[in-house]
Amino acid sequence: MHRHLLSDAPTGPAKNADILDVVTKLGFVQLDSINTVARAHDLILFTRKAQYQPKVLKSVYENDRTLFEHWTHDAAVIPLEFYPQWQMRRTRDATRLKGHWKEGRREGFESKIQAVLDQIREQGPCCSADVGKDEKRGSGGWWDWHPSKTALEYLWRSGALCVVSRDGFQKRYDLTDRVLDQQLCDTNLGPDEAEKIDWCCNQALDRLGFGTHAEIAAFWAHITPAEAKTWCTRAVERGDIFQIMIEGADKQLKPAFARPDIADDAALLIKPTSCLRVLSPFDPALRDRKRASRLFGFDFTVEMFVPEPKRKYGYYVFPLLEGDRLVGRVDMKAFRDQDVLRVKALWPERGVRWTPARAKAFEAEVQRLTKLAGVSTVEFDNNWLRTDQF
Repeated sequence: MHRHLLSDAPTGPAKNADILDVVTKLGFVQLDSINTVARAHDLILFTRKAQYQPKVLKSVYENDRTLFEHWTHDAAVIPLEFYPQWQMRRTRDATRLKGHWKEGRREGFESKIQAVLDQIREQGPCCSADVGKDEKRGSGGWWDWHPSKTALEYLWRSGALCVVSRDGFQKRYDLTDRVLDQQLCDTNLGPDEAEKIDWCCNQALDRLGFGTHAEIAAFWAHITPAEAKTWCTRAVERGDIFQIMIEGADKQLKPAFARPDIADDAALLIKPTSCLRVLSPFDPALRDRKRASRLFGFDFTVEMFVPEPKRKYGYYVFPLLEGDRLVGRVDMKAFRDQDVLRVKALWPERGVRWTPARAKAFEAEVQRLTKLAGVSTVEFDNNWLRTDQF
């Protein structure tokens, strides 16, 4: 919890420098467009900084330009100082996506690459609606891009373009060499592949505290488990890390890797705040679902892609954190046209009693969320407190 900035209560200033510091310490913050209560990136930051406002992240990203947008396991904002470390990801994406998207996207996107680059060079930053206007549009879903839209995304993922802003949630792209300092994007000046793998593993382990080689690989989603396993083997030989046994929620011991001084880590002496917080389903602390299940006994699935009759909980359900314990999950949604945040259902985790004190803390947290959700009142559906277990 401490590594994910969840040991302390969500207090302190939330100006541009403060938000950049949070993103840097976390490593990245995932972007997501779904806005049932608040978008994932906004809730992740609000969970850690109570004064956070969405306009601050937009300012850090678009005005200060101290963040850039690219891919980890999903689209994310990342500190600009890490940009050279993404060259390996961009290079690998250039090869992987060219083959993958020939089958999964519209045919012919490669033939549109030069035209898209020329248009941006001549006309300035653009969004997907500005390119390929004479091309046949499909259903409009994310899976059915027209060729020029596919070319636009490919050029971003492979490094020729940068996302420089968002209008609503629509990305605007510009030429990377027009946006970034040459030293940042010059591949001849950056670290080599071995150095990038070393950076990925070291930075991941520092943010996890401990982890298996698969968890280390999954943190940035840049390298393969095999590459992380090789790094761990060599790091053990050098004495940089060693193997420890971690007790999971099921009381079973499983091996993991950690720094030699982990027993003296200050985080072990910190008692997490007892406040109750609503987390984003994409919070860094829970992003690795297998790790969350192993450590906290919290089995969590985002069910937006699950057919409604097969859902256990709901379309977009939020985990509830109390101290260092996940105590429940809640299905709620902001109805902005009605100025209300409606709590549809809450399920305490198995073994958790929903005491009056816990209920009061939850109601206070939901009321706190109304500011971020853009509403002023909270309503609870009938029979919202559920006792059914799955």
